Formats: sequence, C-alpha cells, structure tokens
Amino acid sequence: MKNFTPDRLACVDLPAFPLQLLLRRHPDWAGYPAAVVAEDKPQGLLLWVNEKARRQGVLPGLRYAAAFSLASTLRAGEVAPAESKKAITHLADHLMRFTPEVEPSVEEPGVFWLNGAGLQHLYASPQQWAYAIHKDLRAQGFTVSLVVGFTRFGTYAVAKAKEGITVFRDPVEERNAAREVALNRLNIEPAFRDMLFKLGIKTVGGLLTLPPGGLRERFGKEAHRLYRRAAGDLWTPLEPRAPDEPARQKYILDDPEDDTTRLLFLIKQLLHPLLATLAQRHQALVALWLSLLIYRNDFFKESLRPAAPTLDAAQILDLIRLRLESLRLPAGVVEIELRAEACAATSEQLRLFAEQPTRDLDAANRALARLRAEFGDEAVVCAKLTDGHLPEARFTWKPLSRVKLPRNNLNPSTEFILSEVEGLRAGSAEQLNDNSQNVLVRRVFAKPQRLAGGPYHSHEDGWLILGPKHGTIDKLTGPYVLSGGWWNREIQREYYYAETRRGDLLWLYYDRIRRRWFWQGSIE
Repeated sequence: MKNFTPDRLACVDLPAFPLQLLLRRHPDWAGYPAAVVAEDKPQGLLLWVNEKARRQGVLPGLRYAAAFSLASTLRAGEVAPAESKKAITHLADHLMRFTPEVEPSVEEPGVFWLNGAGLQHLYASPQQWAYAIHKDLRAQGFTVSLVVGFTRFGTYAVAKAKEGITVFRDPVEERNAAREVALNRLNIEPAFRDMLFKLGIKTVGGLLTLPPGGLRERFGKEAHRLYRRAAGDLWTPLEPRAPDEPARQKYILDDPEDDTTRLLFLIKQLLHPLLATLAQRHQALVALWLSLLIYRNDFFKESLRPAAPTLDAAQILDLIRLRLESLRLPAGVVEIELRAEACAATSEQLRLFAEQPTRDLDAANRALARLRAEFGDEAVVCAKLTDGHLPEARFTWKPLSRVKLPRNNLNPSTEFILSEVEGLRAGSAEQLNDNSQNVLVRRVFAKPQRLAGGPYHSHEDGWLILGPKHGTIDKLTGPYVLSGGWWNREIQREYYYAETRRGDLLWLYYDRIRRRWFWQGSIE
C-alpha cells in the first residue's frame, strides 16, 4: 500500500448525525427503528432515519404517519439545529488533532473532509491514519464510516454506503466503487430520487448514463450539479474551518516593574477583556497561563487553574495575587501576557457573567457631567419613543440626566410594547413580545440608509442586497405596505424582513415613489 500522497483526502461520515444525537438522549431507543422529524406531529417530515428503519422501507422525506404504517415500532423526535451545529463545531475542533485542515459539510451535518497531505511523518500509512480517527470517534460513542481516497464525491459516496474503514489504492478503484453506490444513500431531494427510481436509475453509475443537458432541463440545476460532481467535472478545493485563535491579552511596559501590587493592577486590566472574549465564544476558563518577561532575562510562565471552569474575575484574580506574592523576581517585568485554556460554558456561567457588568455607572455619570459643563445640556441626549407615522419619526432626542443599566420592561400580558432606549444617536428600538420568553428587538436607524441598488443576483446563489458582508438573502418575508402622508407628502413603502445566509435578520423597504431600496434597521 502506498504512503501518503499530496492528493490524499478522507471523508468522515457520522451517519444520520442528528439521529445519533437524538439516540444519545434516548439510549433505550437503540433497538428500534428511529428517525428525526422536522415537527413532532403526524404530518411531520422525516429528515434522518437509522438502518433498522431503512430495512422496513422508511426513508427520509416520508411523513411520520406514513412511516409509522410501515414500521409500527418507529421512534421519532426533534433535534434543534442549534444543538446539531454546536456538536459539529466541537467535532471539527476535535478532528484537528489528526490534521490541521478539516472542512465540515454545509449541506449535510455529520460529514467532514480531512486533508491527508503532509502527514507521512506522523503516520506510517493511510490505514494507520484512518484507524486512529475511527478509533477516537468510536470511543466517543459515534457510529462512523471513514473513507480515504482522492476526490470529494468519491469518498463521500462510498462513506455513505459502506460501514467501517475503506482505503483506496488509486483513483480508478475509488471511481468504480462510487459508481456502485445506491442513490437512496445520498443526500438528494426525495422527489428527484423517487423519479429516478421510476426510470430504473438506482445507482450513481446509472445516473451517469443520462444525458447531462436533459437532466438539467428536466430536474433543475441541483440534479445537474450532482451529475457533474459524480462525473468528476465539478472540482472544488478543500475549504477547511479556521480554528479559533486562543484567547490572549498582552501588555508591554514602558519601564521594568517589580512591585506585585502594581503588576496585579495591570493584570486585572487584561483579565476582564480576556473573560469577555471567552463569554462571547460561550466558553469558560479552565486554566490561565501567566507569562512575565523579566528584564534582561527570560519568560517566567505559570499556570493557574480554578477549582472548576469559571468566568468569575474575582476568583481568578485571587489566585493570581497568591501566586505573585510567592514569587521572587530577579528583575523587573517588561511584558505581561495572559492566555486562556477554555471549555464550553454552561448557561448559568454565561448568565452570571452578564449579570455582573464591569461598567462603573458613577464614573460614566461624572464623565457626562463634565461634557454638559463644557458643551451644554443638549450635548448629552438619549432616544425617547414618541407617536409617529414613519419608523424614523417614532423617537425623539431628550436630555439625559443619568445613565442607567438596561432593564426589561416587557409585560407578558401585552402583545406589543415599546420600550425606552437610552444610548447614542444610532437609532431607536422596539421590543416585540409574542406572549413567550422569546423577545425580539428591532434596531431602527435614525435615518434610513439608501442602498446602492436593488436586489441583484450573485451567480446562482441568491440575492446580495447589502453586499458580501451579510451574504445572500435566503428568505424574504413581506411585503408589509405602509402608505399615506397626504398631510405632508405621499408615502408608499413596502417593508420586508430579509434573512441573510449569515443569520442576520434585516428590515428593508422599497420606496415606490422614489423607486429605491432602503435599509431601515435590523432585528436582534
């Protein structure tokens, strides 16, 4: 068997990954046919099924009631997309132990591609590399199919069809194996799959016997794209997920410092932004590496570990103080660096971090008092909601006497409540309550931002309204028409909620009179 070559590629498939997560919650379902449904209702669509369900004729795309008629012992449940996404991120980071380049599939959860180039000094053969990955994932309780080959589609198709470990010797062997894979093993549209079955096309090789032009004309661009991938005409480079940079903070001193009290004060200034970075990543601190560069000497490094992962700055500072008091520095410190080892934080840790703000309101009010003294009372204002026909006319600026912490003024008995917003001249906000715990905040700009142009197509991927920063528009809801203004000027606006591929929810409108698109605000 050949050693690693530059074109070696591995596909790791955790079959029906959301279903594996569901079975972790319900281990007693292991002996039954099981499925993940979009909705826990009789008409809910099946998204993922296990092998026991497949053997009884249950396939993705069926309704739960129809599937239950085929398998009377079928067990089904929902898996939230956020749960699946969090697990995929964790696994992608974990797989980076075996190669620095790991790409999770954006279309099918549980599928990963790993680059095997340059690993010949770490593993004697591709089989040894594959065995190490497979053994590690099996130890975590996952069912795994792993294929080492040469192309994206070839390794993916065989991984969907064969269990365990498969290593191909050359591209020809991989291509022949991929052509034998049944189409019902691939993640394709159920309607397209069923239509091919009626035509007698049940394998990848059968699909390749069809004319590509007629396939696109009859079944659309997705079917044509599948054909090109299977034929090897559509090659895309690996797009590995970039690992998160370790959370770190650094401070360079102007003069050497040997006083532990002053050093502790400087470390405290670095610790708070470090913990804020971890909180943004939904992580907690496991260990803190404290590095001190001694003047005309070397780095002094210490590891501090709290009793449990935490975001409590006071607890960590106490450990740092105890360590500094025990140090005997040979000279002054000229550089301080903090680096964090982290793990996933619990919701309670994140809530406690948010409920203990580091902002000093008294210092803020003293600063605002100095601004008023120098520039006048009208220099410090905040937004107050008022009645108005247009969104940008529903607030006004009023003098601000004192800064207050934000609070939730929502009353669960009301359906739509406007709350006060104190802040800068960025806009106003409306809080929407749907008689549940989910609260949406609509950030409205002080003045609608005119877009450079209306929606335009970027290749075939969708609309780019605000440019590549926000991504394409995946969903556009509306229009919600606002008209009137006879007392001043005629107004005809068509409002839309636009959901971008990045996950942003934008509030846009099309001005019929001016024939222009405008960005009114965002939903958070």
